[in-house]
Amino acid sequence: MSNDDFSELKNIKVPGPNPAAREAALQASLLAFEQAKQKNSPQPQGLSLATRLTSIFTTNPWSWIMDHRVTVGTLAAALLALPLAAQLMLTTNLTPLNWPKSENETDSGAIIDNRSPQNKDFDDRKNASKKNQNLKSELNEIPRLRLDSVAPVAESPMADASPQPAPPPVFSPALPQEAAKLDGYAAVKKAPVAKLKKRITVGGAISQLSESSIAISSPASPPIEITTRERFEKFASGSAQSVLENPVSTFSIDVDTASYAFVRKSLEGGQMPNRDAVRVEEMINYFSYDYPYAETKDQPFKPSVAIYPTPWNSETKLLHIGIKGYQIVSQSKPRSNLVFLIDVSGSMNQRDKLPLLKNAFRLLVNQLDENDTVSIVTYAGHAGTVLEPTKVADKQKILAALDKLNSGGSTAGAQGIRQAYALAEQSFDKQGVNRVILATDGDFNVGIRGDELKRYIEAKRKSGVFLSVLGFGRGNYNDALMQKLAQNGNGTAAYIDNLKEAHKVLVKEAASTLFPIAKDVKIQVEFNPNMVSDYRLIGYETRSLKRADFNNDKVDAGDIGAGHTVTAIYEITPADSDAKLIDDLRYQKNKPSTDAGKSFGGEYAFLKMRYKLPRENTSKLITVPITTAVEQDSINTLSKDMRFAASVAAFGQKLRGISYLEDYSYDDILKLAASGRGSDEYGYRAEFISLVRLAKSLASTSQQQ
Repeated sequence: MSNDDFSELKNIKVPGPNPAAREAALQASLLAFEQAKQKNSPQPQGLSLATRLTSIFTTNPWSWIMDHRVTVGTLAAALLALPLAAQLMLTTNLTPLNWPKSENETDSGAIIDNRSPQNKDFDDRKNASKKNQNLKSELNEIPRLRLDSVAPVAESPMADASPQPAPPPVFSPALPQEAAKLDGYAAVKKAPVAKLKKRITVGGAISQLSESSIAISSPASPPIEITTRERFEKFASGSAQSVLENPVSTFSIDVDTASYAFVRKSLEGGQMPNRDAVRVEEMINYFSYDYPYAETKDQPFKPSVAIYPTPWNSETKLLHIGIKGYQIVSQSKPRSNLVFLIDVSGSMNQRDKLPLLKNAFRLLVNQLDENDTVSIVTYAGHAGTVLEPTKVADKQKILAALDKLNSGGSTAGAQGIRQAYALAEQSFDKQGVNRVILATDGDFNVGIRGDELKRYIEAKRKSGVFLSVLGFGRGNYNDALMQKLAQNGNGTAAYIDNLKEAHKVLVKEAASTLFPIAKDVKIQVEFNPNMVSDYRLIGYETRSLKRADFNNDKVDAGDIGAGHTVTAIYEITPADSDAKLIDDLRYQKNKPSTDAGKSFGGEYAFLKMRYKLPRENTSKLITVPITTAVEQDSINTLSKDMRFAASVAAFGQKLRGISYLEDYSYDDILKLAASGRGSDEYGYRAEFISLVRLAKSLASTSQQQ
């Protein structure tokens, strides 16, 4: 074949596809395939196909039906559902606006729902499906972030102190399928957080996303906080004050310990605590210190003071004030008239709540004398008296009433408080201690609230019935309200996170918890500008008082129980120091002079304390000059108690992120705490050292992330 022939073939136009030809080829292929199949297949044996099909039903019908029961059931249900579905489609159509009112519609426009239960269920499922579709659309529009640092919200009450890495979160079936498939991702956006309050499984515990803080972060974005229902009073940390401008510091004493136990619960659960949950004075006062006892109950305490170098700042000094309450001997204990006001709402159904609460009160009952009286009031959907006033001589009756408590319902706490005070007044003991002990995991959502509730408790306090508060559990605790109630009720606020803490509060320190030796205790310190340039009170931000409140006996303040210790620490800058935080005023006429301080015997400050005896309404005054005679040149010469208190003060400030301790490390705190550990009979100080190590580990982990 010549090249011309190839050229001619090359130029021939290729015909286009022919549908008719393609169909014919397809039919021919199928026919050839069937012929080959029949030729090669084995000959059938036995009955014909039609006979075999009918024999299935005629020979053994029930056997066939049982073998195919799923298929038969499905077909039968489908056949029955067809007319019902048609009827439902007709009955669920909307009535046009211009149609006359139906027989189910009233003159006011309200619709009487006469639908059958089946129709209602169908409508509800249809509406729920529509809502799910809307939520799916919102989820698709939300940017996805890694859940790399979600810490557990609900922990075991006996959690291990060692840090545990949080497993990746798993979405529960409560979320739409699209969210469940995110596999370690969460669709989180600030605006629709309320719509995404679904149950999430974190570290094996189910928690409800509400108003507590859970940190959600991604490597490429800053942390996002989702708040929960745990509420703490927000306050700014105390700042340095110029002695020339503000020479006087006044505050109410505080013997509450709730903050320390809550911080411990958070750290043991693998979370750094909420900053506002850290009240440094409560952490310091959680521990007992060996200050000198008062000699008589008429002057129930005497102050112990010292000045020593600041561990975290070589240019400043710490002014340490400590008091220890008069210790009541067992023979002189007054009788107790106690009312246990117990929250049994549905949220208390967790092992670190109601079960722990019942065990805690069992410990307390075993500490009471036979002539003491106990009543029990519970509150949930409504308040009720579980136990009328009963002498502890009939202890088994009291313990049996505790054993029968179960949780369920909402939280009608205010109604319970009224009933508890009524029982306390019913068995009021003029010569004894009359106290309501409120035990709860959270807030009151029914009845009197806020200021009205506080005023009610304050009025009852004046009648001689005091109020103490015990908090349990996580997730719903309103710490801010509990603190206010305890303060207005002349009582203490404690947080019970395990049985060991219950033993500390209700057994070891039962006397200080139940028996007051002084009320409305106030402290006022006036600094000498010739010796001190500026000062800063560590903690007590929520206990600050006005200067005029000190001499005003109508102003309420904190109470001290038998054997209680109270510690207050100031950081002061000497007048001749180059590290003054506040400069002298340019136009000040009389500049301070260190030589002038000698005219007051080298006084750094002047301490004044006011208090009332439990049954009196007029205050008494104690004064003590603070001079160079109590100053020590080295922290190593201090008592172990003062060194340990300083380490707790440093730790509390570190947790709050106070800038004065930026250069003071957790290792420095550990070293100082170890030097002041002492005998530590109950192991509280050793536990503190473990918490510092745990906080160090958690802080370093968060910095790496």
